[in-house]
Amino acid sequence: MDKHTGASYNEIASDYARQQDLKPWNLYFERPAVLSFLPDLKGKRVLDAGCGPGFYSAYMVEQEAQVTAFDFNEEFVRLTEERTGQRVRVLQADLAEPLAFASDASFDLVVCILVLHYLQDWLPALREFHRVLTPKGQLIFSTHHPSMDIELSTTKDYFAVELLEDEWDVGKVRFYRRPISKISHDLFEAGFVIEEIDEPRPVKPPEGVQFNSYERIMKSPQRLLIRAGKQFQEAR
Repeated sequence: MDKHTGASYNEIASDYARQQDLKPWNLYFERPAVLSFLPDLKGKRVLDAGCGPGFYSAYMVEQEAQVTAFDFNEEFVRLTEERTGQRVRVLQADLAEPLAFASDASFDLVVCILVLHYLQDWLPALREFHRVLTPKGQLIFSTHHPSMDIELSTTKDYFAVELLEDEWDVGKVRFYRRPISKISHDLFEAGFVIEEIDEPRPVKPPEGVQFNSYERIMKSPQRLLIRAGKQFQEAR
């Protein structure tokens, strides 16, 4: 299997980015959920891992964070630079490889929104996040809820780590699904302890706004949000 499926966005990045600020799914579900999960960002050194078109990088720098962002996709790097101006350091990098641009304990917070499910193996990326975080640093990430993607599975094996393909309105996208037990195991192996898990639901859209998925998301989990800190290590 591929190490990651980042190439899924090579042909659709521009169309994907163009829709992000307009879709009710983002405006009343994805973004409110993530923003409510973030800590006070003022003065924090933040790594936006897999920044996409740059919404979260722009938001965090507006909250007075010092943001470094990277993405595998060249178009997403360009769009993030365009959106944030000179306020964010934006790089092109592969999350499946060591983060050579980042030194040990150089960030207070790593934010990784809807990225990890494109990786076959989470452990190398999680270990790199652990390395670049300060001792009291935190990792916040979101991913597809495992129960959401089981309908795309040909095996219907909830406990499998498997490559799936879905047809979105902008084209085909490939990603990996895995059970919550595998997610928690990999976090522990990388040196993290889970502080909070959320299965967010949408905020009610304003009167007159058509959000066709609202009722479904209210009853069926679509996203998993996790906050994790470094495991306590006793001095020897």
